Amino acid sequence: MHAEHSSLLFLLIALPALGALFNGLTGRKLKNDKLVHTVAIAAVAIPAVIAWVLFFQLAGMDHHNRALEQTLFNWIHVGSFQIDFTLWLDPLSAVMLLIITNIGALIHLYSVGYMKGDASYYRFFSYLNLFIFAMLCLVLGKNLLVLFLGWEGVGLASYLLIGFWFEDRENAVAGKKAFIVNRVGDFGFALGMMALFVVFGTLSPAGDGGINAQLAANPNGFDTNWIEAAAILLFIGACGKSAQIPLYIWLPDAMAGPTPVSALIHAATMVTAGVYMIARMNVLFFHAEFASSIVLMVGAATALLAATIGLVQNDIKKVLAYSTVSQLGFMFVAMGAGAYAIGVFHLMTHAFFKALLFLASGAVIVACHHEQNIFKMGGLWKKLPLAYASFIVGGAALAALPLVTAGFYSKDEILWEAFASGHQYLLYAGLVGAFMTSLYTFRLIFIAFHGEAKTEAHAGHGISHWLPLSVLIVLSTFIGAWIHPPLAGVLPESAGHAGGEAKHSLEIASGAIALAGILLAALLFLGKRRLVTAIANSGPGRFLSAWWFAAWGFDWVYDVLFVKPYLAISRILRGDPLDHTIGLIPRLVKAGNGLMSRTETGQLRWYAASIAAGAVLVLGAIVLV
Repeated sequence: MHAEHSSLLFLLIALPALGALFNGLTGRKLKNDKLVHTVAIAAVAIPAVIAWVLFFQLAGMDHHNRALEQTLFNWIHVGSFQIDFTLWLDPLSAVMLLIITNIGALIHLYSVGYMKGDASYYRFFSYLNLFIFAMLCLVLGKNLLVLFLGWEGVGLASYLLIGFWFEDRENAVAGKKAFIVNRVGDFGFALGMMALFVVFGTLSPAGDGGINAQLAANPNGFDTNWIEAAAILLFIGACGKSAQIPLYIWLPDAMAGPTPVSALIHAATMVTAGVYMIARMNVLFFHAEFASSIVLMVGAATALLAATIGLVQNDIKKVLAYSTVSQLGFMFVAMGAGAYAIGVFHLMTHAFFKALLFLASGAVIVACHHEQNIFKMGGLWKKLPLAYASFIVGGAALAALPLVTAGFYSKDEILWEAFASGHQYLLYAGLVGAFMTSLYTFRLIFIAFHGEAKTEAHAGHGISHWLPLSVLIVLSTFIGAWIHPPLAGVLPESAGHAGGEAKHSLEIASGAIALAGILLAALLFLGKRRLVTAIANSGPGRFLSAWWFAAWGFDWVYDVLFVKPYLAISRILRGDPLDHTIGLIPRLVKAGNGLMSRTETGQLRWYAASIAAGAVLVLGAIVLV
């Protein structure tokens, strides 16, 4: 694939980096909040405009050569190993670029009102810009090592943002947990890159001579075991970033950070990095059948498990967090089924409605004086009409309400691809997951916005409040589904791309299931809630509620297997036993010296007796041996 040069690519990463540096270095001294957020928003809004310019430039190029690149400098050159810091834009990275910059700009704008009056206002916006910079490096890197630089950068930025209010121990612990769990996945990613270099001699997935091109040209010319191993290791990295079993545990705790952080990192951008990486390495995963089956299984299991946990959560943000984990599971099902374009399509629609839901939850939390327990809210639909409308539209999209929502079109495509690829059991699992999704989504809405009012609430105001919500409401409807990522020719055609009669039957069934979930939620959670109370107080109800609320015990298992042994070893090592062991030698020498010095009496009879006794011992030893 021939790529044209574009000097605009540099500006995409340079402006957020400059914004982060400016606010980080001067924000405290200037003490001008207006200047801080103006610089931060401009640092993302201008790249958003540039992204649209480049997108239309790609659209006007030859179908087979839709790519732009810019080499900034030679990064690593050791012998024959050479890595250039090259930015690469093709239709796949362009889709991610538009999501990151446009939704990122809306979230930056929303943050102006949400973070108003915070003592570290400048630091927050500096971290947001840093995150955008790292995320853009991730999606624009032509080389996996450049991608990995952005991959680690978003890990650092997420740590800083999740633990932004670090004075609160819960926030600090959540930030550390996210950082550590992601490092586990990143270790797998690093090993995967090493395996790829051994096999292909390059770390560039795209372009002529890249990994995808080599595999496509000679699919039987490489060791299958190495291909499978590399794909599995890369998927381990994706499990960490995209919160899949067994590395999903960090994301719900990350809700401790400010709500705009939840919207930006854990809904629209960072958590989708694993999905993007697999889509970028699509030829590798296509030829790694065993690895793809693992992706399928893990994705389906995650979607179901997270949905059950979401059914019993009380925290408004944690319900949305587990819904994110579940929806990411659906995306991985698409990736495992070879429907890469459909997975990216759902990634895009999910970014719309999940960012909407998180920003609306932020409006509710602020209006309710930072209360996050949905059972302490109630009756908010009159007091917070825009937040209520946001939750209705976003919740309907999450539940995949037929025809009118963006989520319906992308989620149904995934279910159809699971069926078309010959994995019928995944279709049934997906339908069960879809039912639970609609149930827990409208459980949240009915409890928080309907019923008896339990708290005072004051609606937000200003353009920073209503504009992001209004734009995302529109994008979460069927209008958002009209935006089809132009991935034909970039990603391979899936098994179910041709459609068929069965697809229409599936759409009807899926729509009916979504409506059934909403109706059941209305039956259980509107009114006196006698039925759901009786179910919850029954023996099985109490058991399942406790089990699901504890997230199936994953945190407990990790605490027993890893955290407590690590802390025990740390307490042992605190006394530095190795140093004490090494110090034993000089102590023994010193003690021996003390004993020997006591034999120096100055008495000749003692010296003579000692010599005689020593001679006897030596002669005895010689005779015996």
